[in-house]
Amino acid sequence: MPFIRKTGELAMYLTGAFCAFIVLYLAITYLLFFIPVNKDAASKGNKEISIYIMTNGVHTDIVVPVKNELMDWSKLTKFENTQSKDTTFNYVAFGWGDKGFYLQTPEWADLKVSVAFNAAFHLGSTAMHVDFIHNIHQNAHVREIRISKIQYQKLIGYIKKSFQYDNRGQLILIDSAHSGYGPDSSFYEAEGAYDLFNTCNTWANSALKACDQKACFWTPTDKGIFHQYK
Repeated sequence: MPFIRKTGELAMYLTGAFCAFIVLYLAITYLLFFIPVNKDAASKGNKEISIYIMTNGVHTDIVVPVKNELMDWSKLTKFENTQSKDTTFNYVAFGWGDKGFYLQTPEWADLKVSVAFNAAFHLGSTAMHVDFIHNIHQNAHVREIRISKIQYQKLIGYIKKSFQYDNRGQLILIDSAHSGYGPDSSFYEAEGAYDLFNTCNTWANSALKACDQKACFWTPTDKGIFHQYK
């Protein structure tokens, strides 16, 4: 029947278009993470403060000192908002991402099609994951970056602008009573929308750009960021 034939042709066309889009997306992703920006950053500025990039194999966090003369993060992202309420941490990790992924997908086995669809196509809201850390050391998943105080001030500004604030100027804490994250972390409402072109790793890559450090021209993956620091 003509209707069935046309429906089949349309389905084949849409399937082909979707596959072509995925191939193009992967090709662009692979090519662009080889294009560096600020590639001579290591030779510029005083090396006064250590920050870190840290990956779990998928997602990149930006790690900074909890407190120094420029910023005390514990006054903004408070220790009391964690389950442990420990106040002896030396570092804090920031990770921006899709709220649905963070709160409904503590493990990949928990991933729902609706969550993945909303995240991929700009339909969900975002959250900032804040995780306090006692000590941190370089390894295959962690890289130290030494930056100047001026550069760190730029990074502070970038991170602070990524949060949402209430009418009292306070961060908006998200009730994150769920499994999958440790007792030293908390979640806050964030600015921006997540999609295939603006991922958690894109946010981290932009954080490095904001403080004049080596970064990719664009990347949705942690592999792109860590390629610049191998």
